[in-house]
Order: sequence, then structure tokens, then C-alpha cells
Amino acid sequence: MRRLPPLGSLRAFEAAARLESFKRAAAELGVTPTAVSHQIRQLEAGFGVALFVRQTRKVVLTVEGRALYPALREAFDQMATAVESVKRPPARRMATLSATVAFTAKLLVPRTASFRARHPGWDLRLHASDDPVDLQAGEADAAIRYGMGPYHGLTALPLMTDSFAPVCSPHLGLREPQDLLDATLIHFEWGPQAKKLSVPSWRSWIEQAGLAGIDPEAGITFNDESSAIQAAIAGQGIALLSTALVAAELASGALVQPFFGPELEGLRYDLVYPSGAETWPQVTVLREWLLAELLPKDEAVEAALSP
Repeated sequence: MRRLPPLGSLRAFEAAARLESFKRAAAELGVTPTAVSHQIRQLEAGFGVALFVRQTRKVVLTVEGRALYPALREAFDQMATAVESVKRPPARRMATLSATVAFTAKLLVPRTASFRARHPGWDLRLHASDDPVDLQAGEADAAIRYGMGPYHGLTALPLMTDSFAPVCSPHLGLREPQDLLDATLIHFEWGPQAKKLSVPSWRSWIEQAGLAGIDPEAGITFNDESSAIQAAIAGQGIALLSTALVAAELASGALVQPFFGPELEGLRYDLVYPSGAETWPQVTVLREWLLAELLPKDEAVEAALSP
């Protein structure tokens, strides 16, 4: 059985000897200089010899102190190396967010760098699908749903309500609503929500614009919104699209709103997560990121403070 002085006293001695100061040793160990001095006095009392000569601004090892110090320094170095060798690196944390294919591509992907900047200890996984995931089963931590709610068993935080307007490539040369008579209309299939809710459509837009002689069902139809956006950018026709999803293309000039006309109100984008999951770390980081990125500053602050 080894008979050793208290480890705390030996640590205080090693730090004071290495730094030649009780004060600096105390700062390194996170204790007071008085505590270091007390531990060393206990050590000296146990050995029956002085280990330091106390001077005004520093302490100097005695002969006995110089004999003890190298072995203790090596021992503590070896202990530190052994401890580091068995430490596991901290596990990275993952937050998974699900959203529609178009919303992911147009509004989330361009903002992924800001997520890492805000939450450097987290990794982000984006799940792009137009089919709702089962949040209760853990398929994602949170999701952005497009509709009007309510969502059973989920807490919903409104992010934005969009509007729909005719947009096209500037190269088509469209100037007024009557130009639609000779234009190709681009459509996309809404999916299940079209049966439950009144969704924007070319038929609704043409009726509100008071136009005649235009077949609202004619043209090109895609089964997803992203393809309709790409077709409009490529100059394949004119599409009735969410101005929120094509805001970057409108700002860059890749798409234009060629004429004034009615804008149709769309549905609402909600951040949803299981009820009771408000304090889950992965939900918290996703919520903070989306509020900061998608809401005006004053609305983001208000939403962040709400339960």
C-alpha cells in the first residue's frame, strides 16, 4: 500500500515550484493563494523539512524541494497524458429539419452557413420531401409545414404567409396580361392540400384579373414546385409562383413579374415540433435559427419570447 501525502498538497507544491509563485499556482488551480500556502505548509509539516524559501515576489525551492520536484512534475505530466488518451472526443450534436423540396432548396440551403455560425457545436441535416414526416416517430426533430393547421399533437410557430404572382424569364418579353393569350402557362401539382384548402391556381388568377379567352388548364404541368421554378427561369413559360420562394431570382433579374395584376394569397409556413418538445436542444437551435433568418427582427424577438 502506497503511503502518500494528499494529492491536493502535491499538486499545489508542483504548481508553485513550476511557476515559482503561490499566487500564480493558485490561479492555475482555481483556489486562493492562502489555500496553496496552507497545503504546502501541511506538506512541509508532514515531511519535517522546508520545501520553499519564501521571498518577497517569488518562492525558491530548497534542496529538499529540488529533490522532490522533478519526480512530481513527471508524474503529473504522465497522469495528464493518460487522462487525455482515454477521453472520448465530444460527440457532435445533430438537428434534423424537414421541409418541402422547394422550400429547402430556395430558402434553407442558402442559409445553412448561418446555422453553423450560430451553433458551431451542431450539425444540420435537411430532409427535403413534399410528404409530411412523422415527427412523433422521430423521423425529424422539427418540420416546416405548408398549410393552415392545426396539426394534431404538434406545436406550430407561424413563420410566414406567402403570395403568388405570375413570373417569367425577362427574355420572354411579356409586358401585359393579354400576352398570356400566346404564352405557355406553367403549373405544378399541389398534392393533398389542394383537396382540403383553396390553393392559388391559374384559374383563380385569370378570374380575378378579368381575362377572357385563356384556357387556365393548358400548358406544362410538373409534379413539384421546384421543377416549375426551374422551367420558368429557363424561359419555358410563365408560372404562378410563390414570391417568397423566388425572391432571390426576382432580386437578381433571373425572373420578373412582367405586369401588374392580382397577387393571390398562399397558405402559411409553420415550424412544427412535437408538443412538449419546446425545450429539446435540437428544437431550440432550429427555432432560433429560423426565427432569425426568416422573420423581421422585431417579429423574431416577439416569437422567441412567446411560449
